[in-house]
Amino acid sequence: MERAFTNRAEAGRALASQLGAYAHRNDVVVLALPRGGVPVAFEVARSLGAALDVLVVRKLGVPWQAELAMGAIASGGALYVDEELLREISLPQSAFDRVLASERAELERREQRYRTPQQTPVGIAGRIAIVVDDGMATGASMKAAIRALRSRGPSKIVAALPVAPPDAAQKLRGEVDEFVCVLTPANFYAVGQFYDDFSETTDDDVRTLLAQAGTQPRPG
Repeated sequence: MERAFTNRAEAGRALASQLGAYAHRNDVVVLALPRGGVPVAFEVARSLGAALDVLVVRKLGVPWQAELAMGAIASGGALYVDEELLREISLPQSAFDRVLASERAELERREQRYRTPQQTPVGIAGRIAIVVDDGMATGASMKAAIRALRSRGPSKIVAALPVAPPDAAQKLRGEVDEFVCVLTPANFYAVGQFYDDFSETTDDDVRTLLAQAGTQPRPG
């Protein structure tokens, strides 16, 4: 088995080492997918000297197997649906709609929780957006995030991950402008497999890291 990261912070530093071309530029913003992507993205943003923000995404889990993504939603109303999977499982529309409504409510809650009324989303138009998560399995969350981003007019979208399956770049082909990943192991079956510490990132962790990132100096 390929080596594991000690924790998300170490994974972020390893990922940042592969993103040096984007260091200390005014036109770069790092966007984390909460919650697990935030500690990773914090290290990336700190290393690059870039602004950090969150792009809230919620996976739409199959009702009887919540970890299996049948789609995802993201801030701004973006929706990605795995139509092939829905055909395979023959899920009634009413059941899909219940999952969608529940996850939309949770997405709204997180949006309100992570930002104070004084905090507004970082501007994306005309900038390079580096989208960071702690890993990728199906790609549903990343696809929803990217589709949400497109409407905000970035000049370039980079998907950046510590670990993903070997076919991850293919899954995101046509969705992103660049794909950067530290590990693409052949024996991949879950993101947490490649972390010694994969404990849950809490809402308070997210708020603390975003506040701390806001005090970091930015390139002039």
